[in-house]
Amino acid sequence: MKQFFSRADVADGETLLQQARAYRKQPRLDFGLGTGKTLGLVFFNASLRTRLSTQIAARNLDLEVLVMNMNQDGWTIETREGAVMDGGAAEHLKEAAGVLGRYCDVLGLRSFAGLQDAEADRADALFHQFAAYAGKPMLNLESATRHPLQSLADWLTIRDRAPKDRKIKVLLRWAPHVRALPQAVPNSFAEWMLADEQVELHISQPAGFELHPEFSTGAQLHHSPEAELTDADFIYVKNWSATTPYGQIGSDPAWMLTEKQLQGSPAHIMHCLPVRRNVVLADELLDGPRALHLEQAENRIWAAQAALANLLQP
Repeated sequence: MKQFFSRADVADGETLLQQARAYRKQPRLDFGLGTGKTLGLVFFNASLRTRLSTQIAARNLDLEVLVMNMNQDGWTIETREGAVMDGGAAEHLKEAAGVLGRYCDVLGLRSFAGLQDAEADRADALFHQFAAYAGKPMLNLESATRHPLQSLADWLTIRDRAPKDRKIKVLLRWAPHVRALPQAVPNSFAEWMLADEQVELHISQPAGFELHPEFSTGAQLHHSPEAELTDADFIYVKNWSATTPYGQIGSDPAWMLTEKQLQGSPAHIMHCLPVRRNVVLADELLDGPRALHLEQAENRIWAAQAALANLLQP
């Protein structure tokens, strides 16, 4: 595998899932696979779970890890082709990525959507430019459109607890927030769920917040905060900013999920973290026995390890 950018890069999802499970059972199963090799993690945006879980995964494979926080530690980067660099940017992405490609055997990149231009964000130019200039296998640590490491961990979490005798009913449900957040996590989650024939995916979002059809086609779509709450097996709660008009904040408190709204449903509750308590999800759900957010976070290690192991294969 030359890159782990989206679900389309995975030839056999079930094999990848089993590999992640094997690493969870025996973390150093393939210790030595990364001996003598270096993983570079490049962050244009803040990170907690992605950064630490990927470093732990790399250590389990005996990879050396370099971490670069570009906005704090590096030069201001120019990305435009043919730019006259007489402004604030001191280094072009061609040189920055090219140097990192010579220092590292595998590279991971994290950079969020700008939420100003929908078409520009969907193009995910920074990831693809970086990959081209670096010339090394690339790991998506969250891009403008996708977060595949989170989605693989979410899929692992769901399949571990899913009913075995019928389809798995999964509800991806929008939630309010105080900031404009990217669509990368819900996009990616929908993409991975729709690739699993065992999953029946529902997406519930307010008008104006519908995910792009590239990611939602094949799901059953709803526009009510009450839709599908009482019989879903898993409810994935997540905010994302508006798609029309693009990037707008959504803060309708009627969409915050509470125990009362579930009306006794035993559904598992999921969130990718960080979560705004009592804005996105009520305390009683996050602190209750049905919550899976910490399990999802732990599974981030095994998702990253499975992805890295595949990127390290010749």
